[in-house]
Amino acid sequence: MSVTRVSWTIDEYHRMIAAGILDSRRVELIEGEIVEMPPEGEPHAYFSSEAGEYSIGLLGNRATIRLSKPITLSHDSELEPDIAIVQRLGREYLQHHPYPENIFWLIEYSDSSLDKDLEIKSKIYAQVSIPEYWLVNLKKRQLIVFRDPQDGQYATKFTISEGTIFSLAFSDIAIVVNSIVSV
Repeated sequence: MSVTRVSWTIDEYHRMIAAGILDSRRVELIEGEIVEMPPEGEPHAYFSSEAGEYSIGLLGNRATIRLSKPITLSHDSELEPDIAIVQRLGREYLQHHPYPENIFWLIEYSDSSLDKDLEIKSKIYAQVSIPEYWLVNLKKRQLIVFRDPQDGQYATKFTISEGTIFSLAFSDIAIVVNSIVSV
């Protein structure tokens, strides 16, 4: 017996949300598949909230900081990164979630979902040319930085756990790594 998987589009996914079908679930649409997100543990919730506030304080009116909100990446992927640093488009976001061209960079906090975030999400983000993706490994308190999307992968990847870093989008603002990984 063969199994046929159903692949969902963004429009179908949005209709399910509007109909309340997914109300009681924390899910993302990843390459046409509705994937349940693991529950957020206390360290994940704490660090992502604190880093979100830190980012808002650093960037002020230069960007919008979206915490655990959807981003639409393609016709079959809508993810919810912990922190999305996006263009300030104001009320335009009433019509659509940020698209790849609206995104400066993304930050994910990862514990139990580390493999998914390292392998699957990094490839999806690179395929749609998100310039920069930061992944915080909560177990090791390290920041893994992905940059330079090329051919569906990030050409640059490095890991840091202290010091300062400058995002590609705002190279004039020093970001204290400890404020992201071990607030």
